Amino acid sequence: MNTARTLCFVVAALSSYAALTYRLCQAGRSRRDSAYRALMVTLLLQCLTFTMGALAMGGGSFLGVGNLAILVMHVSAVAFCVSAQIILLHWAAATEEAVRRVRYWLVTGAALSALLIALFFVADGTSRPAADFNTGSGQPLVLTYLLVFIVSQAVPCVTIFRQCGPYARMTGKASLRQALRLLSVAAVVLFLYCTCRTVNILTAAAGIDIGVWQLASNVFSAAGILLLSLSLTISSWEASAAKLLDWVRSYRSYRALYPLWRDLYEASPDIVLEPPGTAPVPVSDLDYRLHRRVIEIRDGWRDLRPYIDRSAADTAGAGPEAGKEYRQALAEAVRIRQALEAKRTGTAPEHSKDAGEFDDRDPDNFPAEVAWLTQVASVYRKIS
Repeated sequence: MNTARTLCFVVAALSSYAALTYRLCQAGRSRRDSAYRALMVTLLLQCLTFTMGALAMGGGSFLGVGNLAILVMHVSAVAFCVSAQIILLHWAAATEEAVRRVRYWLVTGAALSALLIALFFVADGTSRPAADFNTGSGQPLVLTYLLVFIVSQAVPCVTIFRQCGPYARMTGKASLRQALRLLSVAAVVLFLYCTCRTVNILTAAAGIDIGVWQLASNVFSAAGILLLSLSLTISSWEASAAKLLDWVRSYRSYRALYPLWRDLYEASPDIVLEPPGTAPVPVSDLDYRLHRRVIEIRDGWRDLRPYIDRSAADTAGAGPEAGKEYRQALAEAVRIRQALEAKRTGTAPEHSKDAGEFDDRDPDNFPAEVAWLTQVASVYRKIS
């Protein structure tokens, strides 16, 4: 069980260090911005909290003081929650209101930290087994210490969750709105951590063994910190991630269109602006490649119009559960395959169609065009 707890702390610590490193690499002009400085402090405290958590799971002393890693972890966690609340105020509140609330949270955090430190030493925390600070072991002072710590974590979760919704509706920036929504989810998950941790403490005090369910608090903690790390950095990487996803979708479409493009090219070599093997376009210029492939497929299809038989298209292979869109794609793929065969043999159908487009699709809507041709190409590959 200790191995699983340690793993959860390590996951939380790694996600924290990743977020910190990513933000440090994007400092630039933001170094003088108060919101950015608050963010960096929060990420540093987050890293410290879960680094100390991982060290505490190893047992022994820290800097020669028993259980000091646990105390540092808890105090830095309080400071981390306060700092996260301050970030939210910088994001959404007016300047004067933010300053007033920041002072309130700083005073509250300092008071809670002082209380935890006092309780730790009054309870003789340096001499106790580390396991006492996991369950309380029925000791009143240790139980009080742990419950104060849980309250210090649960209250910010509730306030952040309550504030994120209204603030997200107020802001006009899409990236900030997304960050606030993700932050509210992280607050819920971390509140579940507080709930599970409270259950662990109270059941242990009552002499009830809940077994492996004790790990639920560690799982919620790691998941919540991972979500929190994402929410605190999403505004800087969301656009890049969206571009990457668009590139992946374009690449998949480009590859999926190849079988259809290849057969049309073999039937009508003139459709290709740059024949394969001559002056290849750089792979990084995928947008150009995809546009060219769509245009060349369209040109190849137009060359087939005298051979396309519009009077018949066998879609029996679609099955009764197939949707309308799939049936249309299957009909188009069947017609293209038949037209290619007719062109090879030189036998034009009696009822050919030498005008129009693929089922009258709108060629001006390029994303819709790519989606439709990709579906046709996918079906065409299956029936070829």
